[in-house]
Amino acid sequence: MTILILIFGFLFGAILQSARLNKYNTISGMARLEDYTVAKAILIAIGVGAIILNIEIGLGFATYHVKPLILVGISLGGLIFGAGMAILGYCPGTMAISLGEGSLDALVGIVGSIFGGVAYTLVQPAIQGMMGPDLGKLSLQSALGDGTMFYFFLFVFGLALVGFAFWLHKLEMKKSYTWLYAGILLAVLDSIVFLTAVFGRPIGASTTYPYVGDLMIGLTQNDYFTSIQKPGNWELIFLAGAFLSGLVVSLLRKDFKIQLIYNGWSKTEGNSSVKRIVWAFVGGFILLFGARMAGGCTSGHIVSGGMQVAASSLLFGAFVFAGLLLTGKYFYRKA
Repeated sequence: MTILILIFGFLFGAILQSARLNKYNTISGMARLEDYTVAKAILIAIGVGAIILNIEIGLGFATYHVKPLILVGISLGGLIFGAGMAILGYCPGTMAISLGEGSLDALVGIVGSIFGGVAYTLVQPAIQGMMGPDLGKLSLQSALGDGTMFYFFLFVFGLALVGFAFWLHKLEMKKSYTWLYAGILLAVLDSIVFLTAVFGRPIGASTTYPYVGDLMIGLTQNDYFTSIQKPGNWELIFLAGAFLSGLVVSLLRKDFKIQLIYNGWSKTEGNSSVKRIVWAFVGGFILLFGARMAGGCTSGHIVSGGMQVAASSLLFGAFVFAGLLLTGKYFYRKA
């Protein structure tokens, strides 16, 4: 089973690399509204994936794993996650891929994320009561059932997101369609992972960080660690596969490079290594703290949850992009 998880993690990494979705410049470019690749690929992954996944669930090959709509945790966690994503320039999953390619800021972000995960474990008992109200596991399927109306609105939802992605592409006026192929492949990969006969769970990444951090310092005798132990172990192996993809693919493409500062950072923030290290750590810390508040990240919440047309995941996605764009506007300001 470990080998199979590694293989799927490797494929996940290779798909994101194919469209440069793991790159600092790509993700921070979205925050600055200079690059829509991330948004386009996510829209395709959710739109196509929602149709594939819900059909396979309807046929009995998979089950739903909808996250509950915990209102404050989802919204506030989404804003914090989006801010961290803008500053760091990576997501919990893409950090592992970019580290494999030689990105030192991704390594700093991983360290910051581990600290953020541990911090959340420590404060979780105190803030848990403030995360609500818990409105339950709401989704399009829970609202409409499994009948004709559900599938009608499912296809409308999926095709609307695909159409929005192509509208953004037209607005951007770029010729490359790697985002389209990557989005479709990500939807297919996630749908396979959902299959009961394969893993019977969605793709995810953020649980890795509190899992690793809590293990490192022995913070394991608590209810939160018990709840994340199994998914954390799975996601750690998955991200190990993503790291290997980053390393192997970059070596094959002959673009492996040890690098700390990218031009997307330097054009507004300068070339100070200390400044980039500090902000990469801060970005990683708040990225993971926000992810744990909301109960997921880009891959496990926005994409996997969006494919289930889950209210919690759609709300999380909206707040993530709000936090991302607001931070991008006010953080990356030319001197």
